Amino acid sequence: MVRVLFVCLGNICRSPMAEAVMRHVIEQEQLTDKIEVDSAATSAWHIGAPPHKGTQQKLKEYGISTKGMQGRQLQYADFEQFDYIIGMDDSNIQNIRTMLGQADSSKIFRFLHDQDVPDPYYTGDFQETYELVLAGCTTLLEKIKQEHL
Repeated sequence: MVRVLFVCLGNICRSPMAEAVMRHVIEQEQLTDKIEVDSAATSAWHIGAPPHKGTQQKLKEYGISTKGMQGRQLQYADFEQFDYIIGMDDSNIQNIRTMLGQADSSKIFRFLHDQDVPDPYYTGDFQETYELVLAGCTTLLEKIKQEHL
């Protein structure tokens, strides 16, 4: 089983969007028995909260469920449990490394190589975030298939 963890600042906008989109793409490829996905925050602000309403609305437009999703904070145990820990921007990557005690960075990746995923909590642009997340999830799934499946 390949395990992927998406991480952003609050775990209510970008990382749960990536989690839900990746699950959806995995289901379409019939790989749910091979890849597991979760999301977490570097902050503790929204522990237990559902995804942001804007995230929920945007995903609903595309028929993607957020049912049962709740915000949680990144834990050191995540480093041991996940094969890929994906930060949505450079700040997230720095925070992940700090929280994991400068752990082996071979599991820690920036979601998009050439740009950050803007936080729609601040920008209000959930469509832009969705488009970037979809592209990133598609690329990540291809990487996982090539390397593990």
